[in-house]
Amino acid sequence: MLGRHIKDLCNFKSVSACDKRLKILIEADYLERKKYLYGIPSLYTLTHKGRILSGYNKRAENIRIDKIHHDICVLDTAVWFYEKVLNKSTEHIITERELHSADGFGISKHYPDFVVEENNKRFAVEIEMSLKEKRRFNKNIKDNYMNYDGQIWVVPKREKKIIEILNKSEKVYNGIRIYYLEELK
Repeated sequence: MLGRHIKDLCNFKSVSACDKRLKILIEADYLERKKYLYGIPSLYTLTHKGRILSGYNKRAENIRIDKIHHDICVLDTAVWFYEKVLNKSTEHIITERELHSADGFGISKHYPDFVVEENNKRFAVEIEMSLKEKRRFNKNIKDNYMNYDGQIWVVPKREKKIIEILNKSEKVYNGIRIYYLEELK
């Protein structure tokens, strides 16, 4: 996560209050702060000690350089839902990792970036930064339609082809909503 994600999710009043707490956690060896890519702020990750304390996961996450920008946008979108839609509750967000874990990691099937539960309905949330192969993209839309009550796609405004495909898909699969990434940041 970036510092801004932690600030928002933990409801710190200011960046400096958040930074002070993060510094203490780094010094106590619960967090690590590391720069991965030029132009992207340092990322905070749990250390082994932090993972054990949280009980979340006993093994370290693999940071994939090619997915950092996408993963930051996923977090930006999740924070937006947390603040604007879910009244500052994370219990109604199910991550892609949690979905994979529930089915077993040996099963290779498509999962959305995360699922939002709202009013007893489940919505697949997909952050699409660039166009996938068309057949795979259409399969993901259909899978989401079959498995969820609706699907929410977050797309950069510049990705006209993705938006065009989603608009066409709305005529076949009801329940598709499109948000622009720039509006959620």
